[in-house]
Amino acid sequence: MTRDVLRVLADARPRELDPEARVDETTRSAELARAMTVPPRSAGRSAEPAVRRRVRPMWGLGLVGAAAAAALVVATTATGPGDPGKPGPKAGGAPSAETEAPVTMNAQTVLLSAAAGADREAFASGAYWHVARTSRGHLQVGKGANRYLIVTTERDEAWTPAKPGGKAWGRQQRLGAKPLTAKDDAAWRRAGSPARFNVEIPVSPKGGMLKPMPVDVAPGRPHTSSSKLVNGDKVFWLGRNVTMKDLQGLPADPKRLKASLLRWYDGHSTESLSEPMKADDWLWQVTKGLITDMPVTPKVRAGAFRMLAQLKTIKAVGPVRDGAGRIGTALILTERTPSNGTLEHRLIIDEKRGRALGYDIVIVKPAGVNANLPAGALLSGSTIDEAGWTDTAPTKADTQRG
Repeated sequence: MTRDVLRVLADARPRELDPEARVDETTRSAELARAMTVPPRSAGRSAEPAVRRRVRPMWGLGLVGAAAAAALVVATTATGPGDPGKPGPKAGGAPSAETEAPVTMNAQTVLLSAAAGADREAFASGAYWHVARTSRGHLQVGKGANRYLIVTTERDEAWTPAKPGGKAWGRQQRLGAKPLTAKDDAAWRRAGSPARFNVEIPVSPKGGMLKPMPVDVAPGRPHTSSSKLVNGDKVFWLGRNVTMKDLQGLPADPKRLKASLLRWYDGHSTESLSEPMKADDWLWQVTKGLITDMPVTPKVRAGAFRMLAQLKTIKAVGPVRDGAGRIGTALILTERTPSNGTLEHRLIIDEKRGRALGYDIVIVKPAGVNANLPAGALLSGSTIDEAGWTDTAPTKADTQRG
């Protein structure tokens, strides 16, 4: 989207339109589950392939559109006992015993504080924009009284070239799955401690055809790959395909930034032409990607925070912990959809630094394809482990090693 291998290329399009992409079988099955995540194109606009950061979501759970496909039909295959270790953590943003209870905060104050933090960051540059993240998601396993939740984890890195004509690199590794809580761990052991969960994922937000996808308890091998940029210079999707030059040229003034982004708003969601979306909600979806993933200048990121401070649909809660246990503040936008139920989109930030820590999508009121998942389940979540410029990237030899 990312949810993830964060390299940029044509996202979730038919394979025959992207003969340059080399994708392993594990990744290919995840792509099938993400077919609905292609950003919409309006009549009269360029028919070039849509560009997104290449996300390997939680086996199909990383982006908003992929989250729509996350109503999962899961069966366990006892291929031998696994060793999940300790039960996984609670959903990202949940306070621990050492963290004071979160309270509602003034969202505008939080966003303006984050803008001030971003303003203090020095400008930097390099040969590649590098992002590393860890993605998590909750899946329901079993049926009836034997249901329990597991948490799946995946590590992704992406290197996006600063100059046109370069190669985008990505590295992905599944880190395994384990029961979410002690109660879930007990249920997993009663089921024979299966080492693999066979997940079936709907290929559209409304269900329909299911595609199988195995989720293993044990970690997998890292996979490194590369691809050409779309049209040689498109690096991200920001309401439209954009180049590195486009991103570096965005205005820092919040009013001008808002006007620049809204030129590409057509009244529907970022994921589906058939679902209407209000302008403020669309602006949130586009801007959160700018804040979490994109190589804009610190001044532009500050402008993005100030722009979001003008939206009345955002609330703030803190302190919270992200999936890595770091303390931050959650900026929350509630989305009500017929196909997914009520979702909370939570952008977790370090307001003192003006940086994003992570992004979670939590099911508040299950419905549609998510009807079988419990309220409070983490539909998808990611923590941003690193984001910055570098002069080094993987090489062809790395792809041969896995």
